[in-house]
Amino acid sequence: MQKNSYRYEQSAALLLVEGYPDLSAGHGNEAIGILSAWRLQLIGTPELEGTRDHLESLMTAVMPYARHQLSGVGRRFGANSSFVSIGPMESGPGHQLELRSSREGVEPLQLKLDDADLADLVRCLDRLRLDERVKLTWTIPADQPLKRQDLVDRIPLQRRLAAPILGGFALAATVGVALLQPLPPIGEESAKPMAPGLETAQPDAER
Repeated sequence: MQKNSYRYEQSAALLLVEGYPDLSAGHGNEAIGILSAWRLQLIGTPELEGTRDHLESLMTAVMPYARHQLSGVGRRFGANSSFVSIGPMESGPGHQLELRSSREGVEPLQLKLDDADLADLVRCLDRLRLDERVKLTWTIPADQPLKRQDLVDRIPLQRRLAAPILGGFALAATVGVALLQPLPPIGEESAKPMAPGLETAQPDAER
């Protein structure tokens, strides 16, 4: 059976997948229906490899994380019990990618990525996912619209409160200025002398 190998390369990332066509599913000779191995090389990091479950866990964590980052929402993806998790760095810019081995006694590997590294990694994973030669069915959750609360939380509390507070101050200042304006004396209009040459209209009964 023919073994196929495909590369997805960007400036800071190189993803290599290897496998065989699934003849029982009617795949052509150039297809990969059975994944045998994959390797990921990021600049400045050791080469990563694992099973299909590790690769799916990587895609499940990284791709929605990047989508939320584009919308300005910084949150962590991937549970502590999963093979892969990613989130913003606790201090300073960047992203922390944590990979856990399925072998006992192996410490988790933590990698720091900048925005360019993350973008190249996402492009490689996306090209793999959309490659028609790779006939694998990925168990990746479908993209969902961001929750309203996520969009609200991305705005700092100070900025969210600034507009209503400033509006309240402006309204209070307007009311205060209006109260300080002096009112015209009562009867001022009737006390004014009439212009010469004008007579007061007489009631019809006196005519």
